[in-house]
Amino acid sequence: MNTPMSRQVNQVKLGAEFIADTPHRESNDRCLWAARMRRDKVAATLPEWEQMRDIASEIKEHTLSHLDEYLEKFEENLTSRGVIVHWAETPLDHNDIVLEILRSHEVTSLTKGKSMTMDECGMREYLEKHGIEVNESDLGERIQQLDNQRDSHIVMPAIHKLRTDVARIFAEKLGSDPSNDDPTYLNSVMRADMRKRYVKAEAGMIGCNYAVAETGTVVMCSNEGDVDICATVPPLLIVTIGIEKVIPSQADLPLFLRLLSRSSLGYDITQYTSHISAPAPGQEIHVVMLDNGRSERLGQSYWEVLKCMRCGTCMNTCPVFRRTSGISYDANYMGPLGLALMPSYDLHRYARLPFSCTHCGSCGDVCPVKVPLPELIFYWRQVVVENRQALFSHTLEEGLMGEVLKSSTNLQHAERLGLWALRHTPAAVAESGINPWAEWHSNPLPPEQTFRQWFEKNRDDNDDTKD
Repeated sequence: MNTPMSRQVNQVKLGAEFIADTPHRESNDRCLWAARMRRDKVAATLPEWEQMRDIASEIKEHTLSHLDEYLEKFEENLTSRGVIVHWAETPLDHNDIVLEILRSHEVTSLTKGKSMTMDECGMREYLEKHGIEVNESDLGERIQQLDNQRDSHIVMPAIHKLRTDVARIFAEKLGSDPSNDDPTYLNSVMRADMRKRYVKAEAGMIGCNYAVAETGTVVMCSNEGDVDICATVPPLLIVTIGIEKVIPSQADLPLFLRLLSRSSLGYDITQYTSHISAPAPGQEIHVVMLDNGRSERLGQSYWEVLKCMRCGTCMNTCPVFRRTSGISYDANYMGPLGLALMPSYDLHRYARLPFSCTHCGSCGDVCPVKVPLPELIFYWRQVVVENRQALFSHTLEEGLMGEVLKSSTNLQHAERLGLWALRHTPAAVAESGINPWAEWHSNPLPPEQTFRQWFEKNRDDNDDTKD
């Protein structure tokens, strides 16, 4: 969908602001890269890792090719066990369905487990606007909720924050000691606050990692145990599921569980893997299946983005994301996934995102279900240009590069000219409004020579690469 009146997200500007905050930038980069390194370490212990990725990708492709059949089977198995299933085409449909369920049960407060699909719908804000108190049960989500800020990561929502930030927020909103940033203490503050809310909650809401069609099972993976509390303590449970989350059978599930935690955090398995197939005695369960453009994507060139299982490993490896934080994308889905997905929601608003990429290809290399993220990012760049949504500077650069790349001779001349310009253009011009980069960055010091010049000077005359 495209809403031309929306304001374009300037990830470069927002990212530059985060980069300038050295302590936060260094912490964000360090923590995310540590998760990537753990991922590589645990993956290396499994000789069949690449084969697992291939099989998972094939299962997702098969499922998406027969999505209607598996969704019908999933619904049939759920309803046979007393679960009430709803279908929502848009976020507004989803939120209206949820609100109607809550009002019919006279719910005034609920606890909510982590769910990117609910965030996609703006559900929390919608319910709060209608007088219903929503308390996030995930620690990172709760921190972000109390700070009135969107998530920075789809798995680690507050990863961009320092312990001192959390101490300040908890002191302001929960009355804790502002000078105590010990993690154990801060976790105890969160637990003490949420226990009261769990007890009084009249409903619980959770998302879904995998929806098993064969058994009608909702599978949720978490590390804090809050999902189980949201799902079992209140008499009413509402589950939101994006329709692409369905998988064919219980036999497929272990493969995805093995891939998920290893990819997202670098651990063998999540602390809790919860399976819900039927209401407990005295409980009522509603499942809301959300489309929101997913059916339309199935018939598009970028359909493979629907394979994504929201592990976040593409973000952990992305050099742009690690240094600019997820907040800079100003979107529900950030990082490489956001670049490949958000323009499908609003091409104009997110037209700049596909250009926030270094072309390193690492996101595609680590995706556990082999979503071709680099190719999809290039696809959206093309769509942005074709629909005249690109910045003038991008259009100009692409036109010039089209001529430069027509021959190796043109490229060599352009390299020399570019280096000369970098070294001799006055700073007043190079860092003026003529150069969009300079608005949020300082130009790097130019090298003494191009790589081609260095190579010509230093290569061995017997080198086989000599042309």
